Amino acid sequence: MFFHLRRKYGILSFEVDMMLFKPFVYDNENQMVPVSIQRMTWQDADNTNFSPVWQTSWTSEYLQDERLEKYAAKVNEKLIALGAYEILENALIVHLVYMEAHPASNPTLNGGIPEYRGIGRMMIAYGIKLSIDHGLAGDVVLEAKTTELARHYEKDFGAVQLPLFESSAPRYLIADEAAKRIFFTYLV
Repeated sequence: MFFHLRRKYGILSFEVDMMLFKPFVYDNENQMVPVSIQRMTWQDADNTNFSPVWQTSWTSEYLQDERLEKYAAKVNEKLIALGAYEILENALIVHLVYMEAHPASNPTLNGGIPEYRGIGRMMIAYGIKLSIDHGLAGDVVLEAKTTELARHYEKDFGAVQLPLFESSAPRYLIADEAAKRIFFTYLV
């Protein structure tokens, strides 16, 4: 929601423009496809264990941690991605603990043309939204599982690498203008 001041007949009045978060991805024909993002259900998590099998079982103990907020992204009712977020209010950030696309859209698993593109960016934008919704600054932190993902986060999302901890994956911060550019993509 944005507030604009407008002078009307010498009296200040407020005009309120509602900005809505509308997530989307692109299909094989480069068409924008609306996505709904809702809390992950047990059925969503369990679906990762059946064909086509996902890289990670979302029923694992690690991903069932109660501190994590887990969300499912769907096109119509078809599950296309899952994301696990940790709200770190003391650190004023949202930690995107893990995100994964359905195998048909995961280039690591499908080896060809993904069914949907832009899933990672959308899931990062959702983390930014969670940060804003929790009264934080819209900052998110995530780890790069591969050097290719690290370069992608830096080049395409404006992520800044944070200092490494012993035996940790490279950790990146998306904040300020970089976070705004990503988030504003999904506002209408």
